Amino acid sequence: MITAIGHVAFRVTELERSLHFYCEILGLREVFRLDREGVPSPWIVYLQLAPGNFIELFPGAAKVGPQPGEDAGYNHFCLLVDDIHATVRQLAGRGLPIEGEPTMGIDSNYQYWITDPDGNRIELMQITAASPHAAADARW
Repeated sequence: MITAIGHVAFRVTELERSLHFYCEILGLREVFRLDREGVPSPWIVYLQLAPGNFIELFPGAAKVGPQPGEDAGYNHFCLLVDDIHATVRQLAGRGLPIEGEPTMGIDSNYQYWITDPDGNRIELMQITAASPHAAADARW
């Protein structure tokens, strides 16, 4: 039985720039690196958000690929936050350019959108008691 999403993985163009974004700005922790014979080191860098929640960074991408549009493929991933307004202020204090304010989505949750250094979209979301997400969690 599937129990959770274990990680999201990205190929990145500049490892140090991505580590600065994910660790220094978003606050994730680098927890380990893996090497693979015949592949430049590191092969994968693991970042941890919480127990069982990881992001994998695969360094060495030659260029930034297509971003969301009408084609099938990656669209975004979502990070849950407890106070979206405080989180956005905190990210601004860490140097992330902030434009606009968090908004209430059609799903009755607060949201704010950012991108990583390679243009991958990330949604910050604060779940509210009125949202279908909260109702689904209550039924779980």
